Amino acid sequence: MMEINNIDNQQRTTGMPVIGLRLLRFAVVANDCGSLRQAAELLSIPHSVVSRSIGQLERLVGTSLFERSTAGVQPTLAGKVVVRIARMVLEQVDTLVATGRSIGRGETGHLSVGFCTSISAGNLRTTLLDFRTRFPRIELAIAERPRTLLMNALRSGTLDVLIVTSDTPSSDNKTLRVWSERVLVALPEDHPLAARDAVYWTDLRDETVLLSHHDSSREFEDLIISKFVSTDDRPKIDRHDVSRSMIKGLVSIKLGISLVMESDMGASFAGLKYRELRDGTGSSHIGFSAHWCADNENPALNRFLEMLAERYSSPSLGD
Repeated sequence: MMEINNIDNQQRTTGMPVIGLRLLRFAVVANDCGSLRQAAELLSIPHSVVSRSIGQLERLVGTSLFERSTAGVQPTLAGKVVVRIARMVLEQVDTLVATGRSIGRGETGHLSVGFCTSISAGNLRTTLLDFRTRFPRIELAIAERPRTLLMNALRSGTLDVLIVTSDTPSSDNKTLRVWSERVLVALPEDHPLAARDAVYWTDLRDETVLLSHHDSSREFEDLIISKFVSTDDRPKIDRHDVSRSMIKGLVSIKLGISLVMESDMGASFAGLKYRELRDGTGSSHIGFSAHWCADNENPALNRFLEMLAERYSSPSLGD
């Protein structure tokens, strides 16, 4: 009786009939069973509760929904329409609940990932493929932009997570080191260094290195400075306000050489050769990190971060 009284109070307050999902479900079950007694048994509740609830629904709707007889119940014309709509409402509510729970568990939803490297090959590509396989119902949005724009998008909430070459902690975000990639030199295919299996940093002394103003060029320039103590021994650096692919085009027409990440090898470019860069200790690497805002509560982001931690076990920074 308390539920009925509450509904009556809400109706008096709003001036509109308030029909609970329980009443709709009872009507659908009664219709399917063709008997209030059988519906009560199926619902594991007293027959009187089903009968009283159907009567309440009829009062709220304002018309008879079922014709009662000793043989059971049959829906009236209005009852058939009401039962059909009730079934649709219940299905929508079930979908709503299932979707909400799925999103809460991070199984569905939306995740936006920003990066400024290649996804033609390498760890970023395999990571995104793995995430897509594990969570096919999560909508994945990808954004490739210069790092400054990526950081701005992360702060504004446009992006959920960044995969970039910098792992410097920020007061605005958290950081997780993930993987590293070898540094390669991109050469015209007929360049003398292209005939070697590996190229050493000292071999670049008289070369012109073409770098983009975007992406990972800062790390490349820092590497060059660290490998050549004397400024007189360093290769000439030419910066261009173009994309990575355009830099490759400039290399192919022999305006210089360039430095690229290992993942760039997945994107073939006519007229280029890639060779690993080494020093006395072996190959050179640049590390990648994931960045995200600490107050981002997107469950899909948590799933992505859990996967990163599983694939690339590493301590978190900026805690």
